[in-house]
Amino acid sequence: MISTVETERLKLLSPTADNFPVYEAFYGDAEASNMYGGPLSREQIWARLKADLGSWYLMGFGVWIVQEKETGDSIGTCGFWKGKDWPRELTWWLLPDARGKGFAREASIAAIRHAFDQWHWDCVETYMNDENTAARNLVERLGGQKVRRSEFPDGLYRDIYQFVCPE
Repeated sequence: MISTVETERLKLLSPTADNFPVYEAFYGDAEASNMYGGPLSREQIWARLKADLGSWYLMGFGVWIVQEKETGDSIGTCGFWKGKDWPRELTWWLLPDARGKGFAREASIAAIRHAFDQWHWDCVETYMNDENTAARNLVERLGGQKVRRSEFPDGLYRDIYQFVCPE
């Protein structure tokens, strides 16, 4: 069972096939998804949603769908991802209209807190491509501390940031 996490303005919910439209809106938009390998074809988008759902069953964690409580709209994802031979990371994406409102920060704090409090993880980390300054800025606002720089399976080097449990 995938837990639901709530914040003041958001619900973090289990992904389902019904979330395909929000995935398509994000991954089909070249500008919105450029830091996530986009734009993707409809089949690639469907595969991404299936992988996100499957993560919960294979690894016991994954990304939640971020839903705005006030409108009931699904606006993105936030949670944890781990590709084959990649380190586990905090990750998120939001639709362009949902950006700049503090939703990514609010969802990320809730996800980090859940990892420490509910799953009893001793470490929460994240990383991003060097050119993803928006993600780096958010990670630093969240209190992430750069702990190392590592080479990844795709041959790129990335800074890895670590979080402490939020108060």
